[in-house]
Amino acid sequence: MTERLYSVQLYTLRNAIETDLPGTLARVAAMGFENVELWRFEQYRDAYRRALAGTPLCPLSAHASLVDGNASGAVRMAAELGIGTLIEPRIVAQRWTTRADIEAAAASLNGVARLARDAGVTIGYHNHDHEVRQDFGGRTGLEVFAEALDEDVVLELDTFWAEVGGASAVELISRLGARVRFLHLKDGPYTTTLLEQQPVGQGAMPVADILKAAPDAVRVVELDDYAGDPFEAVRQSLRHLVEVDR
Repeated sequence: MTERLYSVQLYTLRNAIETDLPGTLARVAAMGFENVELWRFEQYRDAYRRALAGTPLCPLSAHASLVDGNASGAVRMAAELGIGTLIEPRIVAQRWTTRADIEAAAASLNGVARLARDAGVTIGYHNHDHEVRQDFGGRTGLEVFAEALDEDVVLELDTFWAEVGGASAVELISRLGARVRFLHLKDGPYTTTLLEQQPVGQGAMPVADILKAAPDAVRVVELDDYAGDPFEAVRQSLRHLVEVDR
């Protein structure tokens, strides 16, 4: 059986990170997480380094603006912190309207990947809903994008936003294949109202089918917002994922 890796995107706990980063990581570790996806690691680099040293948590991945940001600086800091995969969280919707625009965006990310290889850092991309809304001959923009990426550039499929955009997350995983190395998992009704998001297993998402479709992908809990206690949402999400993954 494949060993399941569970992580949490610390954007979910951003308010706590801003006030008590070490305490937040300690609470995450106490829930049973062994991995984290860092948020704003460039801003909190030294604080993360100190806090991670005091926990068993591994920074498997992190988000950073790569295409329109300081990619070389982000890659350098990622290598220093031991981050294995550095993920571009968003390329603006205006760059997903034509095939040429999408392929140009992929070329930009490929350029970052070439920069990162020597540092031992893998580059990835995280979708929202706009990457799947438009049809390109029976394929989503995300699939056109993936076909133009270098082989070692990976995808972090945000399963919720794929479904909100009108695509089946399970079918996307099937078509994108092994390039999907990370799954962003959240739940709720299929709406863009962030405060309506729910812990994994408490909404409309076909969670069990998604997990079965990507047995080797890292399971990353992430809520963009939540009306209740985000720590409790993360705890409930992890509990559900572990139960469903058995």
